Amino acid sequence: MKIKMCGLRRPDDIIYANECLPDYIGFVFAESRRKVSGREAKKLGEQLDPSIKKVGVFVNEPLRSLISISEEAGLDIIQLHGDEGEEYIKEVKHETGKELWKAVRVRMVKDIQEAQRLPADKLLLDSFSEESYGGTGKVMDFAVLDQADIRKPYFIAGGLTVENLPEILKKAEPYGIDISSGIETEGVKDREKMLKVIQCVRGGKDE
Repeated sequence: MKIKMCGLRRPDDIIYANECLPDYIGFVFAESRRKVSGREAKKLGEQLDPSIKKVGVFVNEPLRSLISISEEAGLDIIQLHGDEGEEYIKEVKHETGKELWKAVRVRMVKDIQEAQRLPADKLLLDSFSEESYGGTGKVMDFAVLDQADIRKPYFIAGGLTVENLPEILKKAEPYGIDISSGIETEGVKDREKMLKVIQCVRGGKDE
């Protein structure tokens, strides 16, 4: 199972990631307390272990701006977390040539079915909120996953923590997990929590 740790924004976060070696880390370019600029992401990415892929998280970003940030930050993967439709996704893939993930705020089976028709490479299934496009810390209704015929590789996100991860992984068998606030303490990335997530998913010796 793949692990993505999202919302890295400090040099210390990169040090912790290099120790943990998740499969992916995420830089947030949308409005958020975790937001970084393309320049900041580039600088942080230069210190990142090359085995870890860099994912850029965007919400309804103008196409030219997304392309510019993607190039400056040296992203490997684009993650769209807003209301982006089929044409926009096709343009992003054509212009950047990068793998593309589409986040889905899941309320019902129909939300997943509609997202599967989009030309995204992978889906990221997140909890639904009227107020926010993500980062709510809320856990989704996993009963919906049981009812959906999910054919694309998918990540689960939303409200994942060191404490609830074992139980959640009994309910779902995703391609990967995406965790952000669950590896933070008082708003900053927590090395011990990051290591515990790695241990929970991959097993092995605790640090």
